[in-house]
Amino acid sequence: GDALLEGYPQIHAVGRAAGPKQQPRLIDLTWGSEDAPKVTLVGKGVCFDTGGLDIKPAAAMLTMKKDMGGAAHVLGLAAMVMDAQLPVRLRVLVPAVENAISGDAFRPGDVLVARNGKTTEIGNTDAEGRLVLADALVEACSEAPDLLVDCATLTGAGRVALGTDVPCLFANDEGVAVADVLVAESAKEQDQVWRLPLWQGYREEINGKVADLKNIGNGPYGGAITAALYLAEFVEPAAEGGAAPPWLHLDMMAFNTGSKPGRPEGGEAMGMRALFRLLEARFGK
Repeated sequence: GDALLEGYPQIHAVGRAAGPKQQPRLIDLTWGSEDAPKVTLVGKGVCFDTGGLDIKPAAAMLTMKKDMGGAAHVLGLAAMVMDAQLPVRLRVLVPAVENAISGDAFRPGDVLVARNGKTTEIGNTDAEGRLVLADALVEACSEAPDLLVDCATLTGAGRVALGTDVPCLFANDEGVAVADVLVAESAKEQDQVWRLPLWQGYREEINGKVADLKNIGNGPYGGAITAALYLAEFVEPAAEGGAAPPWLHLDMMAFNTGSKPGRPEGGEAMGMRALFRLLEARFGK
């Protein structure tokens, strides 16, 4: 609710238009020994997405109960880690909101201030997932985790690039080696993810005119990359002069659009088994 105004203003801005029973929350869960390697998982928890004032077409809204798929993935992965008793200090952050429409909804043209002070010009209220993830990523970095992973049903552009079954994977410079391991593990598990470039050549696409950043690019191309570049602005060192944590970003469908043997239409884990194998290989006993 309004308590988020102090430290998590973008989560509040996106979720404030929902009714009193659906007020925004930041769910923060921890498990494991405090002296173990720190693994932090962040999941987009948009419990329903109308698109906000830039409202979605009716057909596009039909499946938007799935927009919490990233949150479902990190909670599922956390359950696997705990069941396996991996020796890690696990933290799970879920910004949980409903992107609703009301007189109090955030608007195109608004300028939002994130947890780290960076400002964002709103070009489209339907690019809301990256806004709530930004605040959560800043908080995640404050503890300097040994690995930071976020999962999100973030862009349609990612589905155009790789289809509905293969999540897009992005990594910062510190996370490139880890990303290579994840791609290899995903092939072994038949739980494929595929890496796309976090290409700085598109960074100018998200420069704001009246703010530091925009929440959408200038045109219709490279949308998965510009969304990842936006998130990268909030993955930062915990202390001045330090390095950012190794960061992996998975942009996924999290939903089967049709039924196949063993994979009915509806919510689907994509990349979760591969991520667990990565954690097992990197931090296992």
